[in-house]
Formats: sequence, structure tokens, C-alpha cells
Amino acid sequence: MAEQDDGTTHFGYRTVAEGEKAGLVHGVFTRVASKYDIMNDLMSGGVHRLWKDAMMDWLAPRPGQRLLDVAGGTGDIAFRFLTRSPTASAVVCDMTESMLIAGRQRAEAEKQAEKLEWVVGDAMALPFENNSFDVYTISFGIRNVTRIADALREAYRVLRPGGRLMVLEFSQIPNDLMQKVYDLYSFNIIPVMGQIVAGDRDSYQYLVESIRKFPNQDRFAEMIRDAGFEQVKYRNLTMGVAALHSGWKI
Repeated sequence: MAEQDDGTTHFGYRTVAEGEKAGLVHGVFTRVASKYDIMNDLMSGGVHRLWKDAMMDWLAPRPGQRLLDVAGGTGDIAFRFLTRSPTASAVVCDMTESMLIAGRQRAEAEKQAEKLEWVVGDAMALPFENNSFDVYTISFGIRNVTRIADALREAYRVLRPGGRLMVLEFSQIPNDLMQKVYDLYSFNIIPVMGQIVAGDRDSYQYLVESIRKFPNQDRFAEMIRDAGFEQVKYRNLTMGVAALHSGWKI
């Protein structure tokens, strides 16, 4: 779905002023931060861990690389990256400080503390110099950005020549029947689960709606190319429930 050019954007199925969305998204993740990891396991039956491992398999971290994980929240991607490449370093950047605080409290954060930084920042205006990172990742976060194109341009800016972008995000199942089954689960189960576990139905209703508003695999690949990336490819995960997109700054 194309981004809107009339000064408005979507917050789930609601149309809001662009200037309002960041605050609304910040509110969602502030409310769910303490239950974020357990809800990810419950909503996906733990499959999100396999998706993140598949991301690392394709990314193939190399010695000495510097990773920027945007919307990195509680550190899942950074921890995996550093485990695979012990001589690498990582910066976890997220607009919601409470998510970063939850991440720093994890056991993995203490073990890898000397190789990790935690930075509050906006994906559309990253607080980093040009050509600063070898790898840029964002997982289940780019659909929450007010202007996705701006975030992709920022990714391109902060990557060094030869650097790689990789995005893990919920996507669209090519099979219409399977998509309908998935929709039934998403809209009827996940908000209820959010109410029971996190005491917050509305936030999880938004998260389900935001998935449906995100561009499909081919359209998102086009957006990555438009930001300047080359050799753009994607892989579907679990029939397209999620997808990995890869691009290079050549």
C-alpha cells in the first residue's frame, strides 16, 4: 500500500495526522514493553524465533561487522548477531525507551555488554553519521514507521558502501484461502490474548491492523529499490505470514 501524501497516515485502520502517529506508536510499545517477549512467543507459537534464526542464516554475520538494529526493542536480533559473530558489535536503536530498558535487563545483554549500545532514536532521523554501519536490520518495526520511504533512505545513508539492509516483517500470504484463515486467527485471537496476558486489547488490535496495512512483498521490494538499494530480493517465511527482504548499498 502506497504512503499517503496529504499529511495523513494510517494507525491501524484509523487515519491520523502524520505528526500524531509516532506518539501513538510510542504509546503502544510503552504499554506492552514488559510483556512484549512473552506475547511474541504466544502469538506465533514460538515461530518468530525460527524466523529470526532464518534472518541470521541469510545475513551470515561476519567478524568485526558493526550492526545497527533499528526498532530493536528488547535486543533479539542484536543478541543473535553477536552470538554468530563474537567479534562484531551492535547498536540497538528504538524510539521507545521502555523497550530498551526491558532489553538491557535480559541475561544476554549482561553477557554481551561490552559489544552492545542501546540508543533512543527515530528510524526516520537516525542519530548516526553517514556510512557508519556494515549491516542494518529492522524486525517487525518498519510497518510502524510514519513514512517508510524516509526510514529506508536513512538506512541507506548510515550504511557503508557494501553494506546490507535486511528487513523481517509480517507480510501477505499469496494463497487467498490461507490468508482468510490467518485473518480469522489474527483478528479474533490475538487481541483477546493481548487482553489476557498484557491487559491491553487495543494495542494488539492495532498491531494486527498494521500488518494488513503494510505493503505486500513485491511493493515493499520496490520501495527498497527506490531508496537506492540494489540486488533486492525477498524470501517468504511460513507461506508468506512473514517475509525477509534484503538489499545492498553498492
